Amino acid sequence: MVTEQASSAPVQAMAQEFVQFAVDSGVLRFGQFKTKAGRMSPYFFNAGLFDDGAKLGRLVQFYAKALLASGIEFDMIFGPAYKGIPLGAAVAVELARLGKNVPFAYNRKEVKDHGEGGSLVGAPLQGRVLIVDDVMSAGTAARESIALIQAAGAQAHAMAIALDRQEMATEVQADGLVRDLPHSAVQYVRQTLRMQVCTIAQLSDLLAFLQTRAHKHPEWSAQLAHVQAYRERYGV
Repeated sequence: MVTEQASSAPVQAMAQEFVQFAVDSGVLRFGQFKTKAGRMSPYFFNAGLFDDGAKLGRLVQFYAKALLASGIEFDMIFGPAYKGIPLGAAVAVELARLGKNVPFAYNRKEVKDHGEGGSLVGAPLQGRVLIVDDVMSAGTAARESIALIQAAGAQAHAMAIALDRQEMATEVQADGLVRDLPHSAVQYVRQTLRMQVCTIAQLSDLLAFLQTRAHKHPEWSAQLAHVQAYRERYGV
């Protein structure tokens, strides 16, 4: 049975540390940002800005610690193109450093017709596969990765992401209009696809971070109010 990720004091402390790290790195920003669903979000998380060795190394320490704390078992890692490729590779390196050495593979979006050919690179997909990515929005990328893994005869077993936005997923209807769904992409993966999902932090952790800062520094109050209002409108 797939259940929500367990929460504990160490896990919550790590989530707060991660949010602080993301803010300090400029990866988590506040303002007005348009999402793929057309929503105006008061915050934006861009993992592509973990753009040097020190930041990437610190990031994958969080991934590895969250995975080990989750108790999720897996046989190999898959990094979906494009952001998932460096993330998956670096997480595999960090896990090996911590004593858990597993194979790693990734896909390319352009199928190669020479050399080894195909769209998959790295270790053969087999066993229980962990998909490593940055965030999940509509769940489309997750479904694409799952299809690739299943086509290779392996099991798409779990996902690891940095931030769960905890907001309603969307669906494009036949008339082209976007419809809000009553569940988040993470909930869809857990409940419908029956996969485990490991997250470093959630929107609730971001709110807790902002609440702490707003008590000490009033200038954070406006950001807290904006994020709370967004959660009330789109949260699940």
